[in-house]
Amino acid sequence: MQRLLGLGSYQTAWTMLHRFRTAMGLAGHDKLSGTVEVDETFVGGEHAGPGGRGAFGKEIVIVAVELLEPKGFGRVRLAVIPNASTEVLREFLLANIERGSTVVTDGWQPYRKAVGDDFDHIRHPISSSGFQAHELLPAVHRVAALLKRWLLGTHQGSMIGGHLPAYLDEFTFRFNRRRASHRGLVFYRLLQLAVGAPPVTYRELVVNSKPKGVRPAGVLGPRGRPGTLALPPADKPWRQTQSLD
Repeated sequence: MQRLLGLGSYQTAWTMLHRFRTAMGLAGHDKLSGTVEVDETFVGGEHAGPGGRGAFGKEIVIVAVELLEPKGFGRVRLAVIPNASTEVLREFLLANIERGSTVVTDGWQPYRKAVGDDFDHIRHPISSSGFQAHELLPAVHRVAALLKRWLLGTHQGSMIGGHLPAYLDEFTFRFNRRRASHRGLVFYRLLQLAVGAPPVTYRELVVNSKPKGVRPAGVLGPRGRPGTLALPPADKPWRQTQSLD
């Protein structure tokens, strides 16, 4: 992006992208409904120590996915959580799933009290079932695999945990609009959100600020207008749209 737009530094391009991610986080968050699978996954590189819910050096991401009838997945919600305790799980469920919906989980005990009387609860204990986790909870495992593949392909597996919520917002925004018939309307919606988003500075975005040993060289020579801006307007009906649900 820095090269294509002729920006002076990588930091400028990085800040621009994070501002768009901030806007994506402002997209409508209607609660999930119907039957919803919920589980946690772990994001981060390989580290020594135990795996599973006690893994070291990883971020815990809770994933909720709507199940469609007769098949298929609907919308998703993802969030970084500090642990998988009853209080944390319940807070996520109440914030992201309509009361009265059916919540499908594995046999992790804290889900019992987290669900409470607000949801119908279907439990699939993994150890006693004779099945693999991805067979009993296919939706959350598919979304978690897509998330990790996207992080690895786009960010080369290199990211700071403090920025993970922003990446989850971007993934959620993209995934929930994956079936959009007019891709231009998705971009239009992003611009709407960006206009209404609060200003975000580079210093606010930097998680671990460290002085650089060598100042970035930037772009040498005069800067011109990107060639794409010189093209004639494309004949796209969606560009005339005044509002978008």
